[in-house]
Amino acid sequence: MNLKTLHKINYGMYIVSSISDKNLNGQIANTVFQISAEPPTIAVSINKQNLTHDFIKGSKVFAVSIISKETQIEFISRFGFKSGRDIDKFKGVSYKIGMTGAPIILENTVGYLEAEVINSVDVGTHTVFIGKVVDADIIKESEPMTYSYYYEVKHGMNSKKAPTYIKEEGKPEIKEGGRYKCKVCGYIYDPQKGDPDSGVRPGTPFEKLPDNWVCPVCGAGKDQFEKEV
Repeated sequence: MNLKTLHKINYGMYIVSSISDKNLNGQIANTVFQISAEPPTIAVSINKQNLTHDFIKGSKVFAVSIISKETQIEFISRFGFKSGRDIDKFKGVSYKIGMTGAPIILENTVGYLEAEVINSVDVGTHTVFIGKVVDADIIKESEPMTYSYYYEVKHGMNSKKAPTYIKEEGKPEIKEGGRYKCKVCGYIYDPQKGDPDSGVRPGTPFEKLPDNWVCPVCGAGKDQFEKEV
């Protein structure tokens, strides 16, 4: 069975957000789709390990902010590769509180939808939340980003928590020495400079970095770095 066939299905790039008491959180998602027109109904697929999943399950509301094509990878990484359990993802980000109480991203956003959960389906690693659209608006006339554009042009990471994740095989072995580039955000690890903010002294080869070291810009792990040619 060739699961790469699934890559031929088109997806978008969205920030799905929700609320728990006064706490806000949101995450990148690529599986958002319309189910019906009358009444307008949408569905989102959210990994059970994610904080946003708990927020939606508890509050029964969510918002979907549609990401524009020109959005920088650093902004996507903020919502996609960092946990709301560790940082406030909305700090310094332009947003508003919608009629459901869920936060709506105003920057790098084409438009948004707000929904109240009317049903949910357990699908193993994920839950599909089905919501009745209660509000929606267009923020700017811009082309939405597709998942294929994010992955192929922006060189985004194939997240293991995404419902579309397929294990990549046959990657070439990385040889020792030289500088390494983060495939998620483009950060360059230079052994001559090290990473002093993380306690890594100058002169430390990439191969000698601790296994739990992460990209200081987006938080991606060592396995998301490739040797700079």
